[in-house]
Amino acid sequence: MTDTVQSAPAAPGQDAYIASAKKKRRDFKMNNLAGYLFISPWLFGFLCFALIPMAISLVLAFTDYDLLSGDYEYIGLDNFDRMFNGDRHYSNSIKATVKYVVASVPLRLSIALAIAMMLNTKRMGMYFYRAGYYLPSIIGGSVAVAVMWSQMFGFRGLVNAFLGLMGIEGLRWLGRPETAIWTLIILAMWQFGSPMLIFLAGLRQIPQEYYEAAEIDGANAWGKFRRITLPLLSPIIFFNLVLQTISLFRVFTSAFIITEGDPLETTLFYALYLFRRAFETFEMGYAAAMAWIMLAIIATLTAVNFIMSRLWVYYETE
Repeated sequence: MTDTVQSAPAAPGQDAYIASAKKKRRDFKMNNLAGYLFISPWLFGFLCFALIPMAISLVLAFTDYDLLSGDYEYIGLDNFDRMFNGDRHYSNSIKATVKYVVASVPLRLSIALAIAMMLNTKRMGMYFYRAGYYLPSIIGGSVAVAVMWSQMFGFRGLVNAFLGLMGIEGLRWLGRPETAIWTLIILAMWQFGSPMLIFLAGLRQIPQEYYEAAEIDGANAWGKFRRITLPLLSPIIFFNLVLQTISLFRVFTSAFIITEGDPLETTLFYALYLFRRAFETFEMGYAAAMAWIMLAIIATLTAVNFIMSRLWVYYETE
């Protein structure tokens, strides 16, 4: 006689628990599927217009690829060796870009913070003023503004006309190596709207009780700014510093329209020189190598900013 093994009867409520667990797993899978469906347009765009082109450019960086003929030849590290050892235009573009970023970033952030503090008040029409101050950032990167800027700083432009009213002889702002880059730096300073809004949001998060306590202790405006505003706003300053460094290092339109990299390549910014190599001399392999070096430089600057932030950025949770 063979013994038959019978399964033990399920405990009360066990079937309901198992059914509930299966339903939760099924709902979880359906939610994941719905989420992937909703982000599929972004995933498709990222794959087709970012990830695949980046992979292709990495391959092209090690080739001598001619954009017109489509011919290419694997040359290893020759493009990178040419950049650092045989291309004086490349070194000029690095110098011009570094000078532009070092001057523009602190000036833009200083103006943005000053304007944000002015607008951090409750007065009639303040929303209109905020929108007006933000307007240059919306239109500042356009070709039309670049053309207007070149006309303003032309020899017979508005700036020299204003100087003439004060009895000062006009300058060739765009034709002199000493002044050409400063016309672009001034344009960058004028486009302070985006960091201004971020600063304004940060200022509104600082409790007013801190300022009231400081006033009771006899602190003046500078003391409140140095001991309350700056420490509590340091994470926002750091955030803007990283964003503006990345943004200004990739500047292109203003140099391309206003100065075309002249005079004497003092405004030959990195992105402009990369564009010339890719679409004027059609050296796409060399341009791809330049693009990856730009990525490495920006990544290094960002890493340095993060490391240095430990010395001056204050977080309330620490």
